[in-house]
Amino acid sequence: MKRFFERHPFVSRWVDRPHRGGKVLLGRYEIIEELGMGSYGIAYKGRDLHTKRFVVVKQARRTKGEDGRRLLQREADLLARLRHPQIPRLYDRFVERGQPHLVMEYIEGETVEDLIFKRGVTYTEQAAFQLLRDVLMVVCHLHTLGIVHRDLRIPNIIWRNGTVFVIDFGLACRIGESVDVRDDDPVEKRLRREPHPRSDFYALGHFTLFLLYSSYEPTSDEEKSWEEELALSPHACRILRRMLQLERPYETADQLMIDISRLLDGHQPLSSVVPKAK
Repeated sequence: MKRFFERHPFVSRWVDRPHRGGKVLLGRYEIIEELGMGSYGIAYKGRDLHTKRFVVVKQARRTKGEDGRRLLQREADLLARLRHPQIPRLYDRFVERGQPHLVMEYIEGETVEDLIFKRGVTYTEQAAFQLLRDVLMVVCHLHTLGIVHRDLRIPNIIWRNGTVFVIDFGLACRIGESVDVRDDDPVEKRLRREPHPRSDFYALGHFTLFLLYSSYEPTSDEEKSWEEELALSPHACRILRRMLQLERPYETADQLMIDISRLLDGHQPLSSVVPKAK
């Protein structure tokens, strides 16, 4: 049945029956608009009628059955553990007509995706790695608690007045947790979904490439690699190659943070230093 819904998205949306604007859940949470439909949940911008503040309401998709309910419950459990000013807080959880719902803090700001594609913001190498370092500081907090995000993409990073926020923990899991990744999945998906800090570094490698390509102007139609197209320093290339697991990958956020900081401070990353023979 899951495969059927994947092949027929219009049927899937009809069965999922997203809430309409104006609907009030639990006599308290008013739905304002749909924010987006993910793999297992539907997110809405809402208003808490008791506190008058904006919130994010998220429900499990009916077409995902027990998997959707289980993943939403896992997301709630993980968010309940995370107390960080740059991660949305979990306010409430409830069941409405058999479907579990979460209520989370609504983060004002713009996603990096909107900054690039709607506002035309561009990033130099320095600016891109500064933003990467800001995001990595939040990711360090997750990894310290034994959690990997597994979905660090430009729509899931919000920028507000010089501060970054990491949102959408729908695919987050505990490090080493058994996850639904098949051997026949594409290599990129397996690298992104691995329950290990490496998966977050891999995703952040692609995140950084998005930033860097924002200022890229193609000079020909010839297909080239990012290393050929982007005018990057050797140190930046080395960091990205390790993040993308094209060379020995980073095992911890501290290792990656040290190299990024050295790059931004004008020093050679430690990963590029070859020890002298004794």
